[in-house]
Amino acid sequence: MKILALETSGVYCSVALLRDCALFSQHELAARRHGERLLPMMEAVLAQGDLSLAELDAIAFGQGPGSFTGVRIAAAVAQGVAFGAGLPVVGISTLAGLAHAGWRHHRQSRILAAVDARIGELYWGLFDVEGPGQVRPLGGESVSAPETVGTSTLVPAGEQPPAADLGVGNGWEIYPDILMARTRIDQERIDAHLVCTAADIAELAAVALANDQAVPPEQGCPVYLRDQVASKPSAAAVLR
Repeated sequence: MKILALETSGVYCSVALLRDCALFSQHELAARRHGERLLPMMEAVLAQGDLSLAELDAIAFGQGPGSFTGVRIAAAVAQGVAFGAGLPVVGISTLAGLAHAGWRHHRQSRILAAVDARIGELYWGLFDVEGPGQVRPLGGESVSAPETVGTSTLVPAGEQPPAADLGVGNGWEIYPDILMARTRIDQERIDAHLVCTAADIAELAAVALANDQAVPPEQGCPVYLRDQVASKPSAAAVLR
């Protein structure tokens, strides 16, 4: 399986190429330079893997939530490249990718991912990670004030909420006391500096592709979790 993955939902620009069991990746801090850095990084990992676009099975991208501009860039570039190469796309939740990163680094299985959504809110979700590319959401992903984050919101009243083993994402750095009180995750089980990478997107996309979850390029849309979003630009616009 050959998948090119893009992730630009935060301050990092990340590209990965999954070629069967081999993974080639580039990951760099590129605040406000995603459009400038993305295509050169794509060319670099394809060269590392000795593949052309025509030899790929799919283009994967971090579909959000995250920075509105960053999420749009990844989606638009994935669509444009996939159209040109005649490939399907696979959109992957960046919160699921972040939970997968938590599993890779800490080998914990039940993970609460929380990232800054600005205006006093967080994007967050609870996930079970069962192995490489195997991430299962426990309830839906949300955007809300940190005071409402917690596993108790994921089950009906009266039922026992699932306990989380690990907290990941910069939301834990911004609102540590509130989140620890809400989730009973202590300081030793938090990695606030962990981010979703294209390598995580690629591994989740491989499972999705094997389960026939790829879609035509025009159906590969960003996920914002908020309604107040400006109209989506074209690939040409975001790369200017």
